[in-house]
Amino acid sequence: MRSLNALAVSFALIALPLAATPAVAQTAIAAAVAASDRNPDNVKLDEGRKPAQVLAFLGLKPGMKVLDLFGGNAYWAEIMAPVVGPKGHDTVWEPTQFYNDKTKASFEAFAAKHPNVSITVSPFERPDLPKNYANFVILNDNYHDSYWQNAKYKIPQMDPNAFVKAVYESMRPGAVIGVIDHIANPNNDTRATVEKMHRIDPEVVKADFKRAGFVFVKSSDILRNPADDHSLLVFDPKVRGKTDRFVFLFKKPR
Repeated sequence: MRSLNALAVSFALIALPLAATPAVAQTAIAAAVAASDRNPDNVKLDEGRKPAQVLAFLGLKPGMKVLDLFGGNAYWAEIMAPVVGPKGHDTVWEPTQFYNDKTKASFEAFAAKHPNVSITVSPFERPDLPKNYANFVILNDNYHDSYWQNAKYKIPQMDPNAFVKAVYESMRPGAVIGVIDHIANPNNDTRATVEKMHRIDPEVVKADFKRAGFVFVKSSDILRNPADDHSLLVFDPKVRGKTDRFVFLFKKPR
């Protein structure tokens, strides 16, 4: 029944423009989250990610062209694709280093059932993103990795400024990007903090995006968790899936 409800909402959205009301968009998001055909492994992540609340806050609407960064597991795509509908599109970008055979097979099977979803793959250090494409971008729990390097995954030391610039150039004027990440306490060594805990100081993120030309719009406490004191690796069982996270909304000026 839930799947039928989501399908009905998707058909109802076919003719809707980007100006769809927040109530209509929220109904579509809720239906997509509740759909019974979602990947069970992804559904398990919902409690910690609160996708319906997050996407409503960020302003996802029918008809949008979405850039879904680090989306190879299709977590966000399986929710956003029904919402943006056939007049919209979800382009997933996944770093080559993370796109193994298992992920590729799984995503290709998913995309075969969702004609408004596609994927582009390129090296993390050289993101090849579509230019002037997106109305809406989501970057969930991964921006900190632009400060990370790892020999095992063949990730060299990268320039976060270059990464943000590539994202900026992929967006249309007036487009928005939601940035979500694990909070680190203020410190003087972002790379060391990322290496040790995979966290990042929110003020570093604000500064990086402002330097690239983005305008900070607003933030939300949806994913805040005061029980997390920011001292643990995000994969520690004590905090995994329930870290203290910020949700920022930035806009590319018109």
